[in-house]
Amino acid sequence: MIFPKSPHPDRPIFVQPGATDMRKQINGLAVMVQNSIGQNPFDGACFMFCNRRRTTIKILYWEDSGFCLWTKRLEEQRFPWPKNEGEVSRITEDQLSLLLRGIDFWKAHRKLSYRKVSWRRLTISRPRWW
Repeated sequence: MIFPKSPHPDRPIFVQPGATDMRKQINGLAVMVQNSIGQNPFDGACFMFCNRRRTTIKILYWEDSGFCLWTKRLEEQRFPWPKNEGEVSRITEDQLSLLLRGIDFWKAHRKLSYRKVSWRRLTISRPRWW
């Protein structure tokens, strides 16, 4: 992958859910970071944006002396992308790698937790709130 490895392994990566106008360049996206995401674009975090068709992703980040804008455009298929703000706002570097490969980690199996196992019928009891 050409996208640079983070000098800080815990660098936050923020996702702007929904569609973004891909005509925006560094200045327009930096303003979106401040106004929509509510973060400081100079903090060194990565900020991700996707177009309406989900074929283009842009990643904006500050590196030492200036902004970097990284773009990936798919010729076929679509990126998995959250549609509303409740789905996600921050992801890990591992999730970024999955996303750039087209793997939809947002639809991964949810974690299950149980209280006890019933030996007679070999069934698993679910929590009461289930």
